[in-house]
Amino acid sequence: MVGVLSFFVTVHTGRADSAVLFVGLPVTLAVALALVPGRTGHGRVFGLTTVALLLAAVLLHEGAICVLLAAPLVYLVVHGTTALIHAVRRHSSAHVLVLLPLLLVTATEGTGTGWRVTPDQRVEVVRVVALPADEVAARLAAGPRPVPVRSLPLRLLRVPMPQQVSGDGLADGDRWLFAYHGSAHGPGGHLLAEVDRSGPGRVGLRFVTNSSITGRWLDWQRADLSWRAVDPAQTEVRVTVAYRRGLDPSWYFGPLQDALMHRGVGHLLDMLALP
Repeated sequence: MVGVLSFFVTVHTGRADSAVLFVGLPVTLAVALALVPGRTGHGRVFGLTTVALLLAAVLLHEGAICVLLAAPLVYLVVHGTTALIHAVRRHSSAHVLVLLPLLLVTATEGTGTGWRVTPDQRVEVVRVVALPADEVAARLAAGPRPVPVRSLPLRLLRVPMPQQVSGDGLADGDRWLFAYHGSAHGPGGHLLAEVDRSGPGRVGLRFVTNSSITGRWLDWQRADLSWRAVDPAQTEVRVTVAYRRGLDPSWYFGPLQDALMHRGVGHLLDMLALP
């Protein structure tokens, strides 16, 4: 009952994306479950954790991507905590319990205390395309268009992708609109980018509106594209995207979102007809 109440309080207070849900609550529940008399502590912890993940998928209206991405972290935390408790019981090694407060300290990340580790992140993708530089500029000026997702991880995780794209141009003030359809993750929404700097071989965009379904997990800040001729038939295209991570703890979701963002920027290049 304490676990259920803690879960609902965490969600109701708007901390469903903080480390308290993914680290703090699992640590607390694992301590309580591991201390209950029985011969299969890890089995009970695994079963109850799995039920909790399934309940989260229903109660928070999450899709497969959220459960799949968070599950390894939650299982790692609860089974690691259970192993510590069992080690203390078997070997009277009380000193290992110092790790539990350290885990709980990390659970405060993102809870509104002001403590977050490098929430502002940046990814850079470089691709050499078999096109002359002037053709690359023309395709960028034509703007992005929806295309099938080539990335296997994005397809397997069913990461939301824009289904409708409009806008073109590389002049200051030109806008590109990315619209998302609703899904199990929630309503779709849209993402609006505006060109705020341009010049020979480069263009920069800032994101002026973000009501998209991805806004829960990250806050898009800006994107910068540049291109240069490698030879008469090939051009190097470089895309840098800055964003603010929405999920904590940083040690887990930071690298994870970085990897997925690299795939997402690659898909942007596909939408710009620069495979």
